[in-house]
Amino acid sequence: MQDGYDIRALTPAEIRAAVEWAALEGWNPGDQDAACFGAVDPEGFWGGFLNGQMIACISVVNYGSSFAFLGFYIVAPEHRGQGYGYALWQKALEHAGPRTVGLDGVVDQQENYRRSGFELAYRNIRFGGVPAGALAAGAGFDLLLLAEPAAGLEALDGRVFPVQRGMFWAQWLSAEGHHAYAACRDGVMEGFGTLRPCRSGYKIGPLVAASREAAEAVLARLLQDLPEGQEVFLDVPEPHAEAVRVAQSLGLEPVFETARMYRGEAPQLELPMIYGVTSFELG
Repeated sequence: MQDGYDIRALTPAEIRAAVEWAALEGWNPGDQDAACFGAVDPEGFWGGFLNGQMIACISVVNYGSSFAFLGFYIVAPEHRGQGYGYALWQKALEHAGPRTVGLDGVVDQQENYRRSGFELAYRNIRFGGVPAGALAAGAGFDLLLLAEPAAGLEALDGRVFPVQRGMFWAQWLSAEGHHAYAACRDGVMEGFGTLRPCRSGYKIGPLVAASREAAEAVLARLLQDLPEGQEVFLDVPEPHAEAVRVAQSLGLEPVFETARMYRGEAPQLELPMIYGVTSFELG
C-alpha cells in the first residue's frame, strides 16, 4: 500500500459517485437509495483516497445505538489486492462501534467476511424479469397510499428490522419516484411495500406482510404503477419458501444472490413476514 492513502467520510457528491460505482458493478441501486440512507447517518459513507483520488468506498450506516448495516464495499479494479480495501473496511467498521453489523455480501466473499467476525444467517435471492403472472388486486383489503410514517407501518417494520427507523421512513416515503402502499383490513395494517426506480427497471422493497394474501394485495397494487414492459426485481430471503413462490408466480427468475451475515448477535427477525428486502446495500 502506497503512502498518500487517506480514509475519511464522503461528501454528498462523493456518495453519488459511490452509487455510480455500484451501478457499474451491476448491483442496480435505487435512484434515491443513497440520499435516503445518507439522511439516516450522514457519516455512514466512507472512502479511501490515494493522492486525493477516491479508489475505494464503503458504507456502514448506523441505526440507533445497537445496529448498523454495511454495504457499497468497492475497490477500483486496478487497486484491488493491495490492502487499500481492507484498511478502509477496518476504519469504517470502527464507526459502528459495538453495534451488531449486518451485510448482504456476494457469496464468494463469505470466507473473507468470516475472518472479520461475520457469520452466515441465510441467503437472499434476487428474482427479476418482466412480470408475466397476474395477482388479485387485493380483495378484502383497503389499499392506502403511504406518504408519511404511520404507527401501523412502524409496528410491522419493528418485527422485521432490528431497531426503529423513523428517520429512514420519513425520507423513504417522500423520495422522488417512490410508490408506497399499505394493505389494511378492518382498520389494521397487515402489509406494506414500496416500488422504486433503479438504474435498470424497478425494485419492490421492502415488501412486508403478515400473510401471503396481504403481500399479494400490496404487490398487485404496486405493479399497477410499473411502466409497461419494465423489469421488476424482488429480493427474497431464501428460507421463506412462500415468498419465493410469490416471486415465481409472477414469472420472475433468479438473477443474483447474497449471503446475509452478521457480526455480533444476529437479530431475531420474523422472516416469514419478509417478502421483499429493502436493500442489499443498506439494509
